[in-house]
Amino acid sequence: MKNQLKTLREAHGWTQGALADRLGVSRQTVNALETGRYDPALPLAFRIARLFGQPIELIFMPPDEPEEGQNP
Repeated sequence: MKNQLKTLREAHGWTQGALADRLGVSRQTVNALETGRYDPALPLAFRIARLFGQPIELIFMPPDEPEEGQNP
C-alpha cells in the first residue's frame, strides 16, 4: 500500500524511532510501513491518522486498480 508516512514523519522532524515511540510500535514496524512492506491494522492506522491530524485516506492509498476493461 502506498503511503505518505515518511513525508509526514520528516515534516515533523521525527526519526523512525521517535515516531515508533509515539505510536507504541518498533522502529522496524515504522520502516516496514514506510517502505510498503507492511500494511497497518486498522487500530494502528487510526493512531497514525490521529497523530498527524489527517484522515486515513490521505495517508494510506490503496494500490492502483486496473482500468476498466483491462485484466489485472
